[in-house]
Amino acid sequence: MAITTDNAPAPPAAKKPRSAGTGRAGDKIFLGLSRGSGILLLVIMASIAVFLTYRASLALSVNEGNFLTTFDWNPAGDPPTFGIAVLLFGTIVSSVIAMVIAVPIAVGIALFISHYAPRRLAAPLAYVVDLLAAVPSIIYGIWGALFLVPYLEGLNLWLDEFLGWTYVFEKTEIGVARSLFTVGILLAIMILPIVTSVSREVFLQVPRMNEEAALALGATRWEVIRLSVLPFGRSGVISASMLGLGRALGETMAVATVLSPSFVISLHLLNPGGGTFAQNIAAKFDEANELGRDALIASGLVLFVLTLLVNGAARLIIARRKEYSGANA
Repeated sequence: MAITTDNAPAPPAAKKPRSAGTGRAGDKIFLGLSRGSGILLLVIMASIAVFLTYRASLALSVNEGNFLTTFDWNPAGDPPTFGIAVLLFGTIVSSVIAMVIAVPIAVGIALFISHYAPRRLAAPLAYVVDLLAAVPSIIYGIWGALFLVPYLEGLNLWLDEFLGWTYVFEKTEIGVARSLFTVGILLAIMILPIVTSVSREVFLQVPRMNEEAALALGATRWEVIRLSVLPFGRSGVISASMLGLGRALGETMAVATVLSPSFVISLHLLNPGGGTFAQNIAAKFDEANELGRDALIASGLVLFVLTLLVNGAARLIIARRKEYSGANA
């Protein structure tokens, strides 16, 4: 029996192709906006560098001291003498202390939220961590001055008693805990939310199949994290750490509130004193004369270059470890 096709449904109408002219116009607009944004960013960075370099050259041309090795900061003197030795030491030491304390704790919190905590606990805990990142730095500074400094005195005495033989934790001066060690702890608390949030998002991007395959082979939860999660998120953790380090290097008000500044370099980290670039600029900019402000801008140029070098080093580390970045997953 023949089958008729009179009542067969008509094939769906073919979609009209998008106008080639419209697509090209949209691509051109998007390309122009993207390229313009990138060029604008480079122009802003270049203008900042040119401004800092010009104003720094004005101050360095009349400086009677060695800008890199002089401990004194007296641009208003006769002759003007200033250097960044103390500021560079304090900035690097306080940032290193902050990184040593914050990064392991942040990675642990991120792993707990992403792979250990139940959903009912993970969501509120992640929200609290993100909320800590929004707290203004001056609030951290006030809390550090009124709460952290008094209560750290006992910790300093304990470190001096049991670890004073290391020389670094030997307390040789009497005074409250307004030291680089206290600044490092405060900076660690401040950068902890940033490193935690970014690391958590990276760990959540680990392919589920990788974890399930490891569990199917009999791996424990820690072995799954060690063999699958951490290698995948290594470059992300490095990037998160560099973001935290950038904030630690340039933190101003919190450090200025907690630190008792002095232009003395001491490896006794528990002793009061020291200084950082940002703290010195904030403390002296208002009372400085024209030459003094140029000198402060010169120190800001060093901080600018230091930040660029840190970020460049992070990019090189990530580029050399592409096999761990998850790009080939």
